[in-house]
Amino acid sequence: MLSCEGQARLGHEVHLAFGPIYGPEGSMLGRVEAFNRARAARGEPGIGTHVVADLRREIAPRADRRALGRLGGLVRELRPDIVHTHSSKAGALGRLAAWRERERARARGPGWRCGIVHTVHGPPFMPVEGSVARRVAGRARNGLYAAVERAAARRCDVIVSVADAMTRQFRERGIGAPGQYVTVYSGMEVERYLEPEAGATRADVRARLGIGADEFVVGTVGRLAEHKGHDDVLTALGGELRGGVAWRLLWVGDGWWRGRLEERARRMGVAERVTITGMVPSESVAGMIRAMDVLAHPSAREGLPRAVPQALLCGVPVVAYDVDGTGEACVEGRTGRLVRGGDVAGLGAALRWTRENREEAAALAARGRELCRERFSAERMVRELEGVYARALAGARGESA
Repeated sequence: MLSCEGQARLGHEVHLAFGPIYGPEGSMLGRVEAFNRARAARGEPGIGTHVVADLRREIAPRADRRALGRLGGLVRELRPDIVHTHSSKAGALGRLAAWRERERARARGPGWRCGIVHTVHGPPFMPVEGSVARRVAGRARNGLYAAVERAAARRCDVIVSVADAMTRQFRERGIGAPGQYVTVYSGMEVERYLEPEAGATRADVRARLGIGADEFVVGTVGRLAEHKGHDDVLTALGGELRGGVAWRLLWVGDGWWRGRLEERARRMGVAERVTITGMVPSESVAGMIRAMDVLAHPSAREGLPRAVPQALLCGVPVVAYDVDGTGEACVEGRTGRLVRGGDVAGLGAALRWTRENREEAAALAARGRELCRERFSAERMVRELEGVYARALAGARGESA
């Protein structure tokens, strides 16, 4: 959304295509509509929206073919200079649709060409673990995803990684050519996190959530879903949550695993120590983070978790698993505490260290705040994407960037 808004403000005609919105994970469509209303009031064009009914997260061959056809029709209708795709399956379908239309236009002779760009937000390759059958199935699934990504990479001009780690992981699997990749860190509205808005201070938010001033709050921000690590936090801090010390978990978000996690907390006897906010508006996330004493991010896979720089911008210490691009914001011993992925005991030790060494933890967060202030600004992201688009378009037209 921030890249769409930034490009519209620069005077570009911007269109956003997306699949049906459903489930507990929330939607940014309301923000698009508010942006468009504000632009219309000033006589400025907004962001065109296009719902692709068959563009769904799960693999569904018939629906996928229909989505591919709809995306191709959209490219023919709009004739964009740039097609910029996101996410794994939508990214593969979108690149194929744009590439087909570009090749058809090329066959007709000189004329319209589009540059094709894809952003890698996170790896589609899941950790392989569990029983022999699960490991075999996991390796087969990862192999399929890698093959699809290799094919899709041949149908785009530039691949944007939200972290250097994404480039390394994709290149290790033979996806794309080295010269295709460029890192553009995922931007955010840093001012919202640097300074609290009225009614969104630490004390304000804690009061609304019923959290006492003396409670040590370990927070997470993200979907309540598999691989996000909420179970690891419960395991790591079970003794503390049941003990006499005032520990509390604050889970910001919602998801398919909410009921399961709530049931586990009840069985552990710590349900009253876990606060789940459900979905909150994006503009409220900063206040929720300020209510925390430490942000825990024990996700098993994450391109570059936005919650980590968001917490550091708020001056909140971070403890995270060292997976994917997380270490490009949370640097062990410099801007936070980084723990080997899956090391539940290490996660608990780092969280307890944060409580016992608050001044040192705050100093780490302060250094992280300065690192993230420039690296993760939306303005920098939009500016760098302009350069990516110029390069992609020049390549598509056979020009020098």
